[in-house]
Amino acid sequence: MASDLSNARKAWSVLIVSTLAFTVCFMVWMMFGVIGIPIKKMLNLNSTEFGLLTATPVLTGSLIRVPLGIWTDRFGGRIVMAALMAITVPAIWMMGYATEYWHFITIGLFVGLAGGSFSVGTPYVARWFPKAKQGTAMGIYGAGNSGSAVNKFVAPVILVAFGWALVPQVYAAIMLGTLVLFWMFSHSDPDHLVPNTVKFTDQLKALKDPKVIKYCQYYSIVFGGYVALALWMVQYYVGEFGLDIRVAALLAACFSLPGGVLRAFGGMLSDKYGAHSVTWWVLWVSWICLFLLSYPQTDFTVMTVNGPTAFHIGLNVYVFTGLMFILGIAFAFGKASVFKYISDDYAHNIGAISGIVGLAGGMGGFILPILFGVLMDLTGIRSSAFMLMYGVVWVSLIWMYWTEVRKTEVMGQNATNFSLQN
Repeated sequence: MASDLSNARKAWSVLIVSTLAFTVCFMVWMMFGVIGIPIKKMLNLNSTEFGLLTATPVLTGSLIRVPLGIWTDRFGGRIVMAALMAITVPAIWMMGYATEYWHFITIGLFVGLAGGSFSVGTPYVARWFPKAKQGTAMGIYGAGNSGSAVNKFVAPVILVAFGWALVPQVYAAIMLGTLVLFWMFSHSDPDHLVPNTVKFTDQLKALKDPKVIKYCQYYSIVFGGYVALALWMVQYYVGEFGLDIRVAALLAACFSLPGGVLRAFGGMLSDKYGAHSVTWWVLWVSWICLFLLSYPQTDFTVMTVNGPTAFHIGLNVYVFTGLMFILGIAFAFGKASVFKYISDDYAHNIGAISGIVGLAGGMGGFILPILFGVLMDLTGIRSSAFMLMYGVVWVSLIWMYWTEVRKTEVMGQNATNFSLQN
């Protein structure tokens, strides 16, 4: 009894301190979403160059996820997470001294390693809890995505008061302090490690599994889209509605905050109703929101019997923010439900699978901001970013229908026919 109580305390201690660490890592990962705006003006960047600037940290944070997940399975989450955080501190500090575009790109690649923390913490915290509670545990940990919103609250205050260069230096100090707290209150359990008999190549065989590829597609929109919009929204508000950067960051947090915090609730819903049901409704809600967000500001004239009448169609800042808030909630639930799929189907290989799926999501977060910038430069339409994401959601909905919904319907019909025949 005493042993069970001790393990429960360790489990919650690991979950709390890991979630804190992930929140700080995500805050650092999303740093360019705010400081990128004055850097864009300083370097006179176009939209494509700005998209590449904001997406660069996402690239390394994505590519490192698979090996980090596998190393977590092998060596344990405590040592891997601590080492990862320690490595990023010097790079975060150096960001404040960058002056050229290539400086920001190069240092951003190293700062981006912080984004790989998701693939460390997910299997690390999951193994401390029974299977029936793993969705909730991973959802709570995933709520560290709210670090994106924290960045939008903290960075503008420092930026306006002291300039953008102080932001990365403050973040470096916060990362170092969080590293100390993590090491003090986290724990290790040798029973959670993958046996040495399991080869690295065996863990990577999951790449051939069609279900893993499908989960990668889902995650590329609910997480990749979340990351991309979290990076893009501040400058979108500034350009589309002419807002001050502090107001723009605050409104952008209306998407980022629920998109992170409510992931825990999404995990509980996934435990109760199943990963499929939650993901299916998430995709439909996202599809509706993105359809409405895609419509550009439009002025047109209609010739009536009384002469020409002008009309304007477009979202004002209040409706736009409301739709982004709903979209953030949907993405939060979707991020949790996708990883519920993983814990259900790959209980003994969570680290590697979460790394692979996390890589796909992160690559979505890397590619989408660049495509947002390219579309903006080509069309001049800001809402083209939402048009692109609308198409990606369509792919996910069609894929889910034919591999899950349709399959269930056919099985139900066959079962009914069989019972009638007998």
